[in-house]
Amino acid sequence: QVQLVESGGGLVQAGDSLRLSCALSGRAISNYGMGWFRQAPGKERDFVAAISRSAATLNYADSVKGRFTISRDNAKNTVYLQMRSLKAEDTAIYYCAADYQALSSRAPTSKGQYDYWGQGTQVTVSS
Repeated sequence: QVQLVESGGGLVQAGDSLRLSCALSGRAISNYGMGWFRQAPGKERDFVAAISRSAATLNYADSVKGRFTISRDNAKNTVYLQMRSLKAEDTAIYYCAADYQALSSRAPTSKGQYDYWGQGTQVTVSS
């Protein structure tokens, strides 16, 4: 059974940086494309970033391009989201998701393409 646990969230000021981690247990993360989504109060859960199994393909939401970087360490079964130049509008609960990929290698941007989700970690950016 796959479990995802996010960590690294917190309260920061605008302009600060933060790194989120997502640890996958129960299976090897190398079989999964991984993604980050976020949900602000009263809004839908939106795509932030995704990385393919091989890390050859990366996708980002326009709102975070140039500020956020997704990466993975298959040896540690962990995926990361480095966030820089944080803005108040980045405030949200950040969720990690895993897409099982038997043979393909993709970085999905749609919620429906993911099989497993973490519980989320709160990121609050004060202006």
